[in-house]
Amino acid sequence: MSSSHTPITVVLAHFDDLFAGGLRKLIESDPSLLVVAADVEHRRIGVMLRAHRPDVVILDIGALAKLAEVRELTGSYPATRLLLLGHDPAPVECAQALAFGASACLGRDTQSRDVINAIHLASRGLQVIPRAVGSAGTGLLTPSALLTRREVEVLPLLQRGDSNAQIALALGVGVETVRTHARNIYRKLGVGTRRELAAPPAHESGQQPSRDPPSPRARSPKPHRHSRRGHGARRP
Repeated sequence: MSSSHTPITVVLAHFDDLFAGGLRKLIESDPSLLVVAADVEHRRIGVMLRAHRPDVVILDIGALAKLAEVRELTGSYPATRLLLLGHDPAPVECAQALAFGASACLGRDTQSRDVINAIHLASRGLQVIPRAVGSAGTGLLTPSALLTRREVEVLPLLQRGDSNAQIALALGVGVETVRTHARNIYRKLGVGTRRELAAPPAHESGQQPSRDPPSPRARSPKPHRHSRRGHGARRP
């Protein structure tokens, strides 16, 4: 039998509602996918990845204490691709997860065929995000709208607040190249400004330094009151 018929192995994390049952049935309906573990508590994900070495693991983004866990998992288990599912994940949240190494970030309202598509694409090392996160009936981005490898490298530096010149120096490219990557990232993620891109998701607050607070309005020094000494003597 050709190796192309080898099933894609999948581990399913625990989800807090009936969504998990429907997700498992959906995956098992595809003969090219094989669920090797399901309903896995988040704290045991590492154990299951070591035991089964699956091609893809599907995680509940809401179970992550911090998005940096994505980076830790992808660093510890580079052969396993991470697919994140959540309730209306924000575009910036998905962008951060992708920058940390996740292969896909989808809302739970993503159509069934697109979830299956995302698993197949993730297993091949491609990154996938919704066209409009949280929008009903959303589909997957077209290949031309996916973040490129270089854009994924530029993204966290933009979010950190680095200038174009700093990013260019860090990546060994020209400033104009950084500007081009930045424009593409804004367009693909549906944001208009660097400030909007850098805004941390709610559960990541505290992970990034806050924006410079407005400096307190300088108070004008009170005018020096001259001594009235000697003013009591009036001219005749």
